[in-house]
Amino acid sequence: SRTPSPSASASEPSADDPAVVEDQLNGVTFPLLDGWVRPRHIAEDDVIMTTDGTYDCPGEGSVCRHGMVVSRTVTGSDETSPERLAEEDISDAADDAFDRDLIGNRPYGGITSHSTVKSGPVAVAGRAGYLVRWRVKTAKGPGGYVQSMVFPSSVGTESPVLVRYVIDAGEDAPPVADMDRITRGIRTIGDTGSGGGVGSSIGPTD
Repeated sequence: SRTPSPSASASEPSADDPAVVEDQLNGVTFPLLDGWVRPRHIAEDDVIMTTDGTYDCPGEGSVCRHGMVVSRTVTGSDETSPERLAEEDISDAADDAFDRDLIGNRPYGGITSHSTVKSGPVAVAGRAGYLVRWRVKTAKGPGGYVQSMVFPSSVGTESPVLVRYVIDAGEDAPPVADMDRITRGIRTIGDTGSGGGVGSSIGPTD
């Protein structure tokens, strides 16, 4: 077993569980499902995980990924309602994922339309959150799905945590259900799942 090289990434392997990614700033861990890996060669510092490998974008720019999960603390807003924050974020999340990249290229030729496929309350690590999911059509390529999910942090000032999920609709992309599987697996750091910790009552009991 090779030791991971130290990096300044926000996403570090958990000492206890290699299949978990820690977001220490927001006090939660994310499950690393099959097909998902810790971020490598990513410019943004709040990416928690991506799908393995890259492909040539159908539009401008060189490198696209089939999936990405970003976790950040909501700052600079007096708004604390997870519902309002998620609804405010979703169009920005869609633009960041499918419209223009950091240097102004349009990897998918731009967004042509979107529709809401899911929205509503969600329990995240025992906290009451809210999610909004869009299906996005793009000028080039198959488009995809983007989700904004907000829940109160269990650490510090309980600032809201925003998690963005992006999965394209290509044949090699992970199932959209991975968004829900990842959400169900989010835990408060230090919650081992035993002894009735927060999160242990969330999700299916099978």
